[in-house]
Amino acid sequence: MGLIQREIERIGIATIGISIVRDYSEQVQPPRTVFLRWPFGHPLGEPGNAAQQRAVLLKALDALYQIEEPGTIIDLPFRWRREKYPDYQPATEAC
Repeated sequence: MGLIQREIERIGIATIGISIVRDYSEQVQPPRTVFLRWPFGHPLGEPGNAAQQRAVLLKALDALYQIEEPGTIIDLPFRWRREKYPDYQPATEAC
């Protein structure tokens, strides 16, 4: 996805990648990435856990605005099946 992100960014559209394999993201160097240490096939979270998935998406969108240097990877603090998400709110508000 990182290679596709670069092409999309080239035409002026900002992108954010969600990675669960840090080595690949470091090698490909997409413009902006958030990283989660989670199992393959679950970049947004556990199936049916809408609160968890929403938290990941909101944190990724926050990173879209926070990351200024291309190739930056932000490690998200979430732990697989060990977090409670019902009150999660994004750190910043989108414009």
